[in-house]
Amino acid sequence: MAKVEWADAIKTVSGALTKINKKSAHAADQKMILGTHRVAPSTNPKCSNLYIRGLSAVTRSTPVTSDETLARQRFGAICRAVNVRRKNLSTIAADTAAFNAQKEDGYKTLYQYLWHECAAAYDATNG
Repeated sequence: MAKVEWADAIKTVSGALTKINKKSAHAADQKMILGTHRVAPSTNPKCSNLYIRGLSAVTRSTPVTSDETLARQRFGAICRAVNVRRKNLSTIAADTAAFNAQKEDGYKTLYQYLWHECAAAYDATNG
């Protein structure tokens, strides 16, 4: 059994020490190391734990519904429209001015504002 000794300066550790690169071709061979450590007054001497886990494939138990497919298509279309609009030099000045005019009471970021505008335009044409 392995033993982990943390440096005296470390009061807490909580989270992944190494992660699995899911994009790698060798993701199934990699391991994630999760460490937890706390310094607390307790009667339990086990205040440190180290967990090792592999990549677990999560499979869906139900088929994708038509509502989910429509929601995914809507999300993708709005996302593409926002990205096009953010890079369109002919409308960025007007979009920025409209965003600044509503900023106090409405959307806090320009991306959020453009998402709302593009979603409204998508729903008007497709819904």
